[in-house]
Amino acid sequence: MRIRSTEDAALTRRTLLAAAAAAGAGIVWGTAGRAAADGPARPAERGLIELRRDLHRHPEAPGQEQRTADVVARALRAAGLAVSTGVGGGHGVVGVLRGARPGRTVAYRADMDAVPPEGIVGGGTAPAHVCGHDLHTTVAVGIAQALARRRHLLSGTVVFLFQPAEESLAGARAMIDAGVLEQHRVEEIHALHCGPFPVGQFAVMPGYGLPGQDHAQVTLTGPDAAGAARRLAAGIGALATVTPPTTTAALEQLVADLQVPDGPLARFTAVRARAQDATVSVAYRCWPPERYTEVRADVRRLAEPYPGSRVSFPADPFPAMVCPERETAALARHLRRTLGPDAVTELHAAIPFSGEDFALYLDRIPGTYTFLGVRTPGAPVTTAYPHYPGFTPDERAIGVGVRAMTRWLAERTR
Repeated sequence: MRIRSTEDAALTRRTLLAAAAAAGAGIVWGTAGRAAADGPARPAERGLIELRRDLHRHPEAPGQEQRTADVVARALRAAGLAVSTGVGGGHGVVGVLRGARPGRTVAYRADMDAVPPEGIVGGGTAPAHVCGHDLHTTVAVGIAQALARRRHLLSGTVVFLFQPAEESLAGARAMIDAGVLEQHRVEEIHALHCGPFPVGQFAVMPGYGLPGQDHAQVTLTGPDAAGAARRLAAGIGALATVTPPTTTAALEQLVADLQVPDGPLARFTAVRARAQDATVSVAYRCWPPERYTEVRADVRRLAEPYPGSRVSFPADPFPAMVCPERETAALARHLRRTLGPDAVTELHAAIPFSGEDFALYLDRIPGTYTFLGVRTPGAPVTTAYPHYPGFTPDERAIGVGVRAMTRWLAERTR
C-alpha cells in the first residue's frame, strides 16, 4: 500500500479544483468550435492540462494504477457522478452520469496505465506515460465534468469506464467480467487514443483498426537442435511482410501508408521469431484478422521438415479490434459537421505493430475508436507516435478531444 505525502495530496486537490473550474468555464457540447488548435490553450482548458501533468508525473504500471484511480474517483465525485472503485478486482473506476431526460445508455472508455519499461521503443528503466493514457484519462474527466454541468440538458446515461492494465491486455477483460456492460445496460461504447496526426485532427478507421496477436512455440530435438532452432526461427521470420520502422523517415512513411486505400498495409504479416536453445518462440500480428489460420498453417509447414518438432499454440489469438463502419461513419460526419471538413482523415489500413484490448468491448457492442491528433506542427513524428521515448503530445489536443467527444456523447444518448 502506497502512502501519499501531504504535498502530493495537496497537489491533487488543487488539480481537481482547477479541472472542475475548467469544465464549468465553457467546455460544453454547444461550443465545440473549430478542430484546428492554432493558438495557446484556452483558459478553460488550463485546469485539465494541470491534471494531465499531474498524472504524467506519477506513471503507474499495468495493474498498479492506485493513485491514478484515486485522482479520477475524486474528480468524478466532485462533478456529481455515482462512482464505483476497485472494479474488476483491481483499480478500475466506473462513473455514471444520468441525464435529466430519458434516452440511451452510452459508455466512454479511458485507459489509465503507463507503458512498462519493456514496452518503450529502445527499452526504458521505469514505467512512463509514452502512450498518452494520461491524456486519455484527462479528456475523459473533462467530458464527465462538462456533461455534468449540463445534466439538465442531457438525455440518457453516460457510463465512464476508467480502465487499468490496457498495456498488458488484461484490463478490458477484467472490467467486462465484472459485468460493467450488462449492469448498466450499455448500448454502445466510444474511445479516443493519441495518434501521430496534426493536433486538431481526428483519424477514423471504418472497417479497420488494430490487429490482434497470436503466439506459437516450436520445440526441436536431436544433436543439432539449437542450430535447427536458429534456422527455423529465420524461416518463420521470413513470413513477415512488414518490419518495425527503424528511422524517422520509415515511421513517417508508415503513417502515410495508413491513409492509402488498397495500399501496402491493406494486408500484412508482422512476425517476431526468436530461438533459444532448442525452442523457437513466435509472436505475430496479421491483417485481415482471418489470416491467423493461414499463418498457423505456415508455421506448422515450416516446422514439419525438422524431425521430432512439436508445434503448440498456447491459446486462441487475441482478437483484432475492428471499428464498426456504420458508427465510425456517423462519428466522421459529426466531426466534420461540428468542427469543419478538415477535422477528419480516414485510415485505410490497420497499424501492424499495435494491439488494443478495446477489441473486447467492440466484440460485444457497437462503438467507435478514434485517433486524436497530438502532433505539434513542425515536430518530429516520434513526439506523437505512442511508445517512443520522446513521445510529447501537444496538450492543446485535450481541449479538442473534450469538446468533440462531449458533443458526440450527448448526441448518442438522445
